[in-house]
Amino acid sequence: MYLEHFGLREPPFGITPDTAFAFGCASHQSALNVALVALSQGEGFIKITGEVGTGKTLLCRRLLATFGRDTVTAYLPNPLLEPHGLLDALGHEFEIALDPQADEHHQLRALNHGLLHFARAGRRPIVLIDEAQAMPLPTLEALRLLSNLETEKRKLLQVVLFGQPELDRRLADPSVRQLRSRITFEHRLTGLSRSELRHYLGHRLRVAGYVGATVFGGAAVWALHRASGGIPRLVNVLAHKCLMLVYGEGGHRVQWRHVRAAIRDTGSVRRGRLPWLVWALAAAPLAGAAIDAARHGGGGA
Repeated sequence: MYLEHFGLREPPFGITPDTAFAFGCASHQSALNVALVALSQGEGFIKITGEVGTGKTLLCRRLLATFGRDTVTAYLPNPLLEPHGLLDALGHEFEIALDPQADEHHQLRALNHGLLHFARAGRRPIVLIDEAQAMPLPTLEALRLLSNLETEKRKLLQVVLFGQPELDRRLADPSVRQLRSRITFEHRLTGLSRSELRHYLGHRLRVAGYVGATVFGGAAVWALHRASGGIPRLVNVLAHKCLMLVYGEGGHRVQWRHVRAAIRDTGSVRRGRLPWLVWALAAAPLAGAAIDAARHGGGGA
């Protein structure tokens, strides 16, 4: 509804992962670097965790986009599979023919044969598993057995696990302790800092086609960060609602009151923050005015 009003080609704050809007915040860039270094060193397992909405799926897609022709990849966005289903899914992704009627032992042998073929051709097979916290424990163990496949020089398969913090609790189970011991590189995604959030908002608006003055004022950025904790998905939800409110008023700049209204309309913001936040937002412009007056008025009265 507000695209033409702000001169946008597309919505700037969608919640669907889109690499065109990827923003290189410190946490994401560190995670990407960790994954690339670990994969280049031939490590078997890499783990990247983060709370809901921190951008794990987007990071996974960014990582996929870095691979060249010397890499063959399998991407599993929904790993809620039994061991037999996992092997079948990997065979499909790698285009390795597996007999669906065969038992796990024979499927593993067929996968091993296919992975050896990739190795001889100078290609690295890499598996990226999103929402890995949903994997049943027996499936995690089957994944470990796959990681046993190796030549004298290197692992035949590398695995990057992306998951919510619950993945750590799942990996703490004694039944998968051998897999846990093979995770040599890991990273925890965090939210955007307040400074990063300001640049993030501007970046997404520019990618969507915006040209003009700053849309989100300083108080609005502060309020968004306080309410969202810098979690990108929640930022996007609130920012979208703010633009809707500004458009409804015929304006072009988001103020703290728009953020307050967006917060009230968003169930995923913790309500316990609201009373203090609303008071602080109301006080912030007054404090700023007092500081400006002191700076320009000197000591005279």
